[in-house]
Amino acid sequence: MPSITTIHDSLPYIDPEPTAASLAVAHALIAAERHLVPDDPSHALLPPPPTPSTFQTPLLTSELARAASGTKLSALDLSRYEAPTVPPQGTTSPADLSALLARAYAAQTYVSSRRTHLALLDTYGKNAWLVGNWQLEGEVKALERELAETKRAIDVVTLQRKGAQDEAGPEVKGLEETWRRGVARVLETEAAAEGVRREVLEVRRRG
Repeated sequence: MPSITTIHDSLPYIDPEPTAASLAVAHALIAAERHLVPDDPSHALLPPPPTPSTFQTPLLTSELARAASGTKLSALDLSRYEAPTVPPQGTTSPADLSALLARAYAAQTYVSSRRTHLALLDTYGKNAWLVGNWQLEGEVKALERELAETKRAIDVVTLQRKGAQDEAGPEVKGLEETWRRGVARVLETEAAAEGVRREVLEVRRRG
């Protein structure tokens, strides 16, 4: 049970270590409380069972199933960017020729744009990729420095807390001893008063 053997730095430094008997009693209490919770998932002490998220709509479910099956997405009509097949001369009407011309313009524009983008990528892509990596490395180093500073601050606070507790340790122990002596005196006083009361009752009984 990792939750039982975990050591927390936030625990006091001046308290004595628990004895084996105390640990056994604590473990027994934890085990007894765990047995109070049945295996029924609907029990009140247990969190509710997980349910499908509300954002998982039927459309999203179908898309996840399509992606899992490996089926290609057919939402975009890529045929408009394909070079049209020119029919033999004199076999098409002017309307069909106009549609073929529009498709040819679309395909030419798409291919021209692709060539421009590929040329830009070939010219500036490597430098942009290197600059992006350099920026990411800078962010990683900044985060590492921040993490190291945070760890140092935690260590400083831990040492300060330990020092404060060590300084207060003798006073706490003195107060504890004073409290124990006070409790012992109260018990002794109550025992003596009880003895006096019994003596008084015995004298009254004899009289």
